[in-house]
Amino acid sequence: MVSEDINKPQRFLGEEEIEKTLRPLSFQGFIGQKDLIDHLMVSIQATKKRKEALDHVLFYGPPGLGKTTLAHIIASELGVNVHTTTGPALERKKDIASILSNLEDHDILFIDEIHRLNRSVEETLYPAMEDFALDIIIGQGPSAKTIRLDIPKFTMIGATTRAGMMTSPLRARFGIIHRLNFYNENDLAEIILRDSGVLSIKIDKDASYEISKRSRGTPRIAIRMLKRVRDYAQIKGDGNIDLKITKYALDKLKIDEMGLDEVDKEILKIIIEKYNGGPVGIETISIAIQEAKETIEDVHEPYLIQIGFIKRTQRGRVITNTALKYLKYKGYDEKGLF
Repeated sequence: MVSEDINKPQRFLGEEEIEKTLRPLSFQGFIGQKDLIDHLMVSIQATKKRKEALDHVLFYGPPGLGKTTLAHIIASELGVNVHTTTGPALERKKDIASILSNLEDHDILFIDEIHRLNRSVEETLYPAMEDFALDIIIGQGPSAKTIRLDIPKFTMIGATTRAGMMTSPLRARFGIIHRLNFYNENDLAEIILRDSGVLSIKIDKDASYEISKRSRGTPRIAIRMLKRVRDYAQIKGDGNIDLKITKYALDKLKIDEMGLDEVDKEILKIIIEKYNGGPVGIETISIAIQEAKETIEDVHEPYLIQIGFIKRTQRGRVITNTALKYLKYKGYDEKGLF
């Protein structure tokens, strides 16, 4: 399935370096998420006025929407250092203790995939986040003693695609919590035009909107599509990206006008044709299309729900009238029969 990788919002190997070159350095250069940006700017300005560390921040939402970028912008706006790691990389207490003890006042510690933290590491973070202290156990058995060491007043920024998998005690220690939403077509087109300039890619405005329509509301996917369309423009065209070559390339990549790929359509088809529109459990869908449950939940389902093609219920996933109409199933009527 040609388009499967392109439509995955997770970062691919090698993409991190490219994203760094495209990453805006200030809120003024960040396109989209307007309400979130407004709230953050107020919090940062107030923090700077009080000369304190910013409250701990949690960003959650689908991958590829700018959580890492926002962490770096916050550090830039505050004029502090940002130390980056991931939940799976912190395997032992001493891993997080080493990082925390090397921070400076008001520095930012950014932990991506924070929902995957080891439980013992997470418990070490509780006093660090609340009291800016580390509890160190010396000795073993009845003679063991706990020593509390002060650490610099820092800001933790956590990012997760699965906020529901975070424990309540950890989530409760974040003072600023924001969800990142999918981007609208205008914002995505603006991002495409801006980043095409950075990458020295010539693209028409109409072509940028065509890519934005098919990029599932996700900047990372939009830029990935831009680079693949560039390939077609160089080989099948004159090197410039116009509307015609854009439609040709994306059709060849089997990404339709709504941004649906073959896997998305297979999910919808299974629910409609084999389970009469649902409800059907995610495990059953996973087995039926031979795709990992986590891939369906993280990559395909969020967008299908966002555009109103499926609904989650307590009994499983259900197809909507909107999806039936879009897929042109015969016998469609107001009740969604087919």
